[in-house]
Amino acid sequence: MRILKRKFLCLILLGISATVSVTAAVSDQTKELAISRFDLEGLSGWSHKIFKGKTQYILVEENGRKVVQAISHAGASGMVKEMDFNPAEYRYLRWSWKIEDIIAGGDERIKAGDDYAARIYVVFPGRFFWQTRAINYIWANQLPQGQSIPNPYTAQAIMVAVQSGPSRSGEWVNEERDIHSDYKRLFGEEPKKAGAIAIMTDTDNTGESAMAWYKDIILSTSPK
Repeated sequence: MRILKRKFLCLILLGISATVSVTAAVSDQTKELAISRFDLEGLSGWSHKIFKGKTQYILVEENGRKVVQAISHAGASGMVKEMDFNPAEYRYLRWSWKIEDIIAGGDERIKAGDDYAARIYVVFPGRFFWQTRAINYIWANQLPQGQSIPNPYTAQAIMVAVQSGPSRSGEWVNEERDIHSDYKRLFGEEPKKAGAIAIMTDTDNTGESAMAWYKDIILSTSPK
């Protein structure tokens, strides 16, 4: 089971072919990259990577808008969107997510607890496997909001607790991260080009169940 989760992390961290999203000018000063507009495009351009069991990712309608619902029962699979972008330019990542609840047995510090109701990866491929990095924005189970630690399987992926605990369960939460600044702070160097975004709801290590929802994911040259 743990080997399968490690295989997913290795796949995420490997070099990824570039699929460039359409750039939309919002103003003379601001540009956006639509990683996905689920309401308009569904899951077009996303690939499902299955390793242990299968998290179900489906489009559902909520308040007249299509969103992605993720349902996991002791499974580990994710959705990956391959795209090539410069984090020094498109440095602000925005998304909205909601969870039913956190993972009761989840613990960010150990392999046996490496499960999350919701998380978003930003992958920075290197020429070689060991040069590749990933920022993993998580809805943490125990790690306090704002803190970050290496993933228990690999120090090449850093876990950042954007939300933590059950207090906002059942509520849509809007997020924005400066991925350029986060990368420099976490890895101590300037980031190279990013190669993919992934979403994942997984419960294979704890054997529990989880449900989450994801709205549109956008990159921008300026903060909101």
